[in-house]
Amino acid sequence: MTLLLLCTLLSQQGLAQGFDPFAAAGIDSSRVGSPLALDSRFTDQQGRSVRLGDLLKGQPTLLVPLYFRCPNVCGAALTTLFSQLANQPYRLGRDFQVIAFSFDPREDPSAAREELAKLSQHWPTLANAAGLHLLTGDAAASHALADSIGFGYRFDPGQQQYAHSSAVAVVTADGRLSRWLYGLGYQASDLRLALTEAGQGKLGAIKEQLLLLCYHYDPQSGTYSSRIILLLQVAGTATVLLLGLFIAVTVRRERRGMG
Repeated sequence: MTLLLLCTLLSQQGLAQGFDPFAAAGIDSSRVGSPLALDSRFTDQQGRSVRLGDLLKGQPTLLVPLYFRCPNVCGAALTTLFSQLANQPYRLGRDFQVIAFSFDPREDPSAAREELAKLSQHWPTLANAAGLHLLTGDAAASHALADSIGFGYRFDPGQQQYAHSSAVAVVTADGRLSRWLYGLGYQASDLRLALTEAGQGKLGAIKEQLLLLCYHYDPQSGTYSSRIILLLQVAGTATVLLLGLFIAVTVRRERRGMG
């Protein structure tokens, strides 16, 4: 089940008005493999009009749907992402891109710059990297991009907030949705493997490529788990069973010999 971290407070008033945030927010995982709306145009943190497809620069990309002045989990989502990016070998701008786009049409580049200033306090190198793009745009552009990755969101007029999931979309170098990393619980290793996979053999040393053979992606949790651990568990169980069978056969033979 998709992990939903809703950026809205569930109140009796909101429910009474018929607004169901769980129905409004969600992620359609069937969109994995689909192309993004690469022709969508946004405005970056410097006030420049940009085309989404041009920002990928032929590199795997981490795409974060949110809104910058969200009073709840959006700030934590970017904090989690940056803290994990600081603990992995790939370099932002050289090896991959990060694009955070606001789906709130009321926000403008000043909201993006406010968020950038917060990030700069803790991760100045990452926040000033050329590969970081904080985008705002009109409702049509945001909706087109969100729809292309299967990301649902809806504005709650009662709360004056958006209901949406917290997740990071991993995008291939040619602009297709590769994976989702859900919530705030993914690790730096999950990011590294997701970027390696999205790099389609062009990102990562041989050890990173080999790691993909030893790990498998769990679409339910949005994380990678070790195949080696699974194989060791299976092998350990088989060893115990075989040892038990050997002991049972040996004891039985000894009893027959004594008889």
